[in-house]
Amino acid sequence: MSRLQRVITGCLLLALATCARAGEPGRVYHNTLRPIENPAPLLADHPEYVQPIEEVHRFEAPALIDEPGAELDVRAWRFSYNARGIIEIPNRLDGEKTAIVVVHPWGIDDSHGWVTPEPAGVAFFCTKEKNALAQRHAADVINPFLNAHRGQVKLVLYSLSGQADPIRTKLYRTIDGTPTAEERAAARQAMQQAFADFDYRAAGLPQEIMLASGKPVIDYLRAFPGLDASPTYDPAGFWDLPIPVMDAIDADDDDVVLFDQQGYPALRDFLKAQGIEHVLVCGYATDMCVCKTTAGYENLRQDFNTFLVGDATLATFPANTTPAYATNQALSYAALNLLITQASWVRQEEGRK
Repeated sequence: MSRLQRVITGCLLLALATCARAGEPGRVYHNTLRPIENPAPLLADHPEYVQPIEEVHRFEAPALIDEPGAELDVRAWRFSYNARGIIEIPNRLDGEKTAIVVVHPWGIDDSHGWVTPEPAGVAFFCTKEKNALAQRHAADVINPFLNAHRGQVKLVLYSLSGQADPIRTKLYRTIDGTPTAEERAAARQAMQQAFADFDYRAAGLPQEIMLASGKPVIDYLRAFPGLDASPTYDPAGFWDLPIPVMDAIDADDDDVVLFDQQGYPALRDFLKAQGIEHVLVCGYATDMCVCKTTAGYENLRQDFNTFLVGDATLATFPANTTPAYATNQALSYAALNLLITQASWVRQEEGRK
């Protein structure tokens, strides 16, 4: 046995011993890559929302997760510069250990009554037209995905901005409790009243900008940035309103809401208490909230087997009428250190009902 072989063998034995001490079964994963001939583009089901992904080299690897009694087939892929291509990996997940997390499905400019401030306010995807597109995406992709798998996974969870306020904690099941039907009805009415009573008017665009520093570009952009969600354009109190789950999603009474200010440790502990080991992440926006906020994948992948459902997300798309290219890019970058799946790749295990 060569010195290199002895080192590799020693590392494997150390890894197995570490798993054994932690009470986890150790195994060696055989990272055998088989070229896929003439593969179809990835994420091609909804090209209006995600530009399909194509690469020169595609490979298939052995199953990474293969649980006894699995209810869900979840094929996924990632990109490796070192492998010089896309690697596809089949997985079989136990639904009782699986959660679907939808990041920031904000109900703005819909029937709830929380609306974009005028004349120049910004929220969610930052224009009314882009917010309407996100609503269509939720109706076309996320809602059918949730309805198809709600009975196959342990729970569906939405993350929303803000803190656990008195209205939403009585409107939704949360990580801390479940309201009664009477409490939900009263909270729904209180939410509608809060939205109706709020004055959404704020300042308009600046008409005069002082260019005093001798550097006019700096002065101009400082006074008139591309995105300003401060009280200048979104009136004071706007971000304290009880942001709801968008009405394009048929939220079930058993679905759970987490509030960002509760923090990731609270989410982690709740999911672990529910027996969750696998998380399928959806929501808005792929390049921002879906990765960076409390329920974003940068947190979740530290503690759970995390899969990003690529076409069940949208990236921000400033200066464009379509999110397709921005979402493609955000997913392609995420795929360096995350497994990406798509709605049609999450399927009921064959032979199960």
